[in-house]
Amino acid sequence: MSIFSDNIRFLRGKKEKTQQELANTLKLTRSRYVSYEDGRSEPPIEILIRISKFFNISIDLLVSVDIRKYPLDDILKLPDNRIVLPVMVDYEGNNFIEIVPQKASMGYLKGYADPEYIEGLQRMYLPFLTNGKYRGFLADGDSMPPFADGSCVIGEYVEKIEDLKPNKQYIFVTPDGITYKTFLAKNKTSITVSSDNSFYPSYDIAFEDLIEIWKYVRGILPQDYKPTQENVELNDIFSDLKKTMRNLENRLLR
Repeated sequence: MSIFSDNIRFLRGKKEKTQQELANTLKLTRSRYVSYEDGRSEPPIEILIRISKFFNISIDLLVSVDIRKYPLDDILKLPDNRIVLPVMVDYEGNNFIEIVPQKASMGYLKGYADPEYIEGLQRMYLPFLTNGKYRGFLADGDSMPPFADGSCVIGEYVEKIEDLKPNKQYIFVTPDGITYKTFLAKNKTSITVSSDNSFYPSYDIAFEDLIEIWKYVRGILPQDYKPTQENVELNDIFSDLKKTMRNLENRLLR
């Protein structure tokens, strides 16, 4: 047995997955996956990447640290727990900002750690955003309120949950998609976030569902965007109406 085999056996148990279920998820035969758990063989790098992405734990930790010795929710606190994050630069070393279309968000969930996929995204360069890794996400319809359709929401990559600041805005990438939310608090096994629209209640995101976190730094509005007082007033009225309906619904449920 090896640290790696012990780790994946332990993590599979935490996920409550059978060997067959996990093998199916990783697109492997059961016998091949079992050979990794039993320590009879070692997976190639492409399989290691799949396992790393599935458990949201870096390859380095999977093969070198006995994670059974740590509470699972503390794993993300370890300094070297980093998922592969492809970075595209030009010949002069300038860091590109890749643009992820909201309509292609499901593709991003599958390809966020794939250098070829990231290289195929449209990108731009902003000279005042140089320290750190940035990525832009295009809003489509009401996908990232309060940003209008066509806005580009730019975020800076956040490596650790401990770096999140209360009442600050972030872009969260989860299995459910890409969303813009305000971070409220860190809990034992999750974080609590809220929408800018007060009508919607706050909710929790489990640590294991946090694929990527990007701190909001800039918003680029579409060229023809022009907010009007009428729109603001209608939005306020609509929001108040929703609040009233929700309060009535809560009273009826009581």
